[in-house]
Amino acid sequence: MSATTSLPLTPKDFASDQEVRWCPGCGDYSILAQMKKVLAGLGVERENTVFVSGIGCSSRFPYYMNTYGFHTIHGRAPTFATGLKLARPDLQVWVVTGDGDGLSIGGNHLMHALRRNIDIKVILFNNEIYGLTKGQYSPTSRVGTETKSSPTGSTEHPLRPLSLAIASEATFIARTIDVDINHLTATLQRAAAHRGSAFVEVYQNCNIFNDGVFGYARDKSVKNDNLLYLEHGKPMIFGKDRNKGIRLHGMTPEVVSLSSGIAPDDLLIHDERADTPTLAYLLSQMVHLPDEGSFPEAVGVLRDVSRPTHHDLVEGQIAAARKKQGGGDLQALLTGDETWTVE
Repeated sequence: MSATTSLPLTPKDFASDQEVRWCPGCGDYSILAQMKKVLAGLGVERENTVFVSGIGCSSRFPYYMNTYGFHTIHGRAPTFATGLKLARPDLQVWVVTGDGDGLSIGGNHLMHALRRNIDIKVILFNNEIYGLTKGQYSPTSRVGTETKSSPTGSTEHPLRPLSLAIASEATFIARTIDVDINHLTATLQRAAAHRGSAFVEVYQNCNIFNDGVFGYARDKSVKNDNLLYLEHGKPMIFGKDRNKGIRLHGMTPEVVSLSSGIAPDDLLIHDERADTPTLAYLLSQMVHLPDEGSFPEAVGVLRDVSRPTHHDLVEGQIAAARKKQGGGDLQALLTGDETWTVE
């Protein structure tokens, strides 16, 4: 466990002396503000908190936090965080990445950090665009997205971050939205409390290169019809008037109306603690397409299960080896049986 402080901390205690340099109106500001608020309530010393990032707009995050931090190389933040957590399991380690940094060049590193159940918290800012390099389409950009690198529209099927995290067997998986500050705060708090690989996708608006792509999920006048707020043990009900729900037709989810004789008991019940991630995967694949269907997109915690962490298993192996063979002699290991002295 991380050492705790006897002094109360405030969000201001986590603000660094660096000028925050994101575009005015960027969704990153909201995420930064809520992160400071969450950390202030955890009771963890700033010197026992570390932020690790790669390359991209989101990766400026460590500069703006008054904690330890590493601004590393493109896509490799999970690798640095893995080494840090193995060397110092007492630290609370956060990885801040984006849809380009974390899912393109960094996809392999992210996948293996999640499957190993490294005790790190990965926050992925998804704005469906490359912002720092001035507006190219990213792995999560929708088909038809027109950018400088796809002037006639992207032809690639987008990667679903939550589906990747589920397939990688992350033990905590959630989605939230930059401007929904109460939901964002609660989700970050739950990620912080989880022991194991925590993955949180944040819908984040890039108002310069992809403005409004998540308008259906951010606009208060329509979002309740377009989002399914998940609650463990409760039926999947959504809609402005709470009159729609999700049920299974075979193995396929479908939207139903509660005014047509269907009761809440007929709906899917959310189970974030299920041993198998089948339900979580179905939820991760529900996509809101205004012109093609009426599926809501799931927000909240899709999965929260317990499994031994990577560093616990490694430390267990080390303890077993010491018990069997003793503490070891580093000098003897270095010299070994096959050494020569050159005079």
